Amino acid sequence: MPETAVRRVVIVLFEGVDLLDVTGPPEVFSLALRETEEAAGYQVVLAAESMGPVRTGAGVRILPDLTFQEAAAGTIDTLIVPGAVGVDDEGRVHPLVDPALVDWVRILAGRSHRITSVCVGAHLLAAAGLLDGKRATTHWSTAQQLAADHPAVKVDADPIFIREGNVWTGAGISACLDLSLALIAEDLGEAVALRVARQLVMYLKRPSGQSQFSVPLEQVSTTRRIEDLRHHILRHIDEPLTVADLAEYARVSDRHLTRLFKNDLGMTPHAYIESVRVEKARHTLESSDATLERVATVCGFGTTDTLVRAFRRRLDTTPTEYRRRFRVIPAP
Repeated sequence: MPETAVRRVVIVLFEGVDLLDVTGPPEVFSLALRETEEAAGYQVVLAAESMGPVRTGAGVRILPDLTFQEAAAGTIDTLIVPGAVGVDDEGRVHPLVDPALVDWVRILAGRSHRITSVCVGAHLLAAAGLLDGKRATTHWSTAQQLAADHPAVKVDADPIFIREGNVWTGAGISACLDLSLALIAEDLGEAVALRVARQLVMYLKRPSGQSQFSVPLEQVSTTRRIEDLRHHILRHIDEPLTVADLAEYARVSDRHLTRLFKNDLGMTPHAYIESVRVEKARHTLESSDATLERVATVCGFGTTDTLVRAFRRRLDTTPTEYRRRFRVIPAP
């Protein structure tokens, strides 16, 4: 695509759709325009069956920009299919899959260079036959149903998002931000995506293979000092980073530093540093062909043996097996 071209993003809009699935990606794409000097940008439009207001699952009404028929008349760079859920009498969550909507998704996908789903939107892609033979993810609460309803789909409920060729599937609702950042990284480069993540006040741009239940999702700093230390660790993750080094940076004693980490994050400084190194290693393994020696070096493990031990301890797998499973497959 020429650098000056505008990328046309169409988001599917329908009754009961999850609000953040619809509004999250446009916010991310709009920030990309602020973080790059390129003339190229994104034109994000909402498409629905008709031009009437659509009530989301949150009760907020949204007006579409064009109809499905109008959207299908042109070429679509990225199609985003959000999801919607219902709750039965026993409190069980289930995806809403309207056959008429599935037909339109199939038509729009045929006009799209890149097809994505957010959360339970994967059920719509699967019903349209777009995930057959592919590995895909969705929100953990409906993953078993997706696998049961569509045996031809290789459902993996763990990753935040999965890419296979030109089809991307995202996990929980907030994963639409991670997915949008990954799309920006593919279009405009990793550096732009990281700057956008900073503007979103996201701790880091989560790699696709990160579990929906991984440690960083549970770590919330309550003090400015610990938050500053976390950013310091991230900036210097390839360095030794001993407890003494961090204590000197924070101007506290070694014992007090350990107490701060345990009180705020529920773990020792060493355990936290290892968790960050593993996250960085996961991202590097997913997004590059770097050797294990290189991964160990840039992530601060020092040796491949230390890298392997950390992966076995935290992920119950090896770096090689992790890469085989989660390496992003480039588009053909």
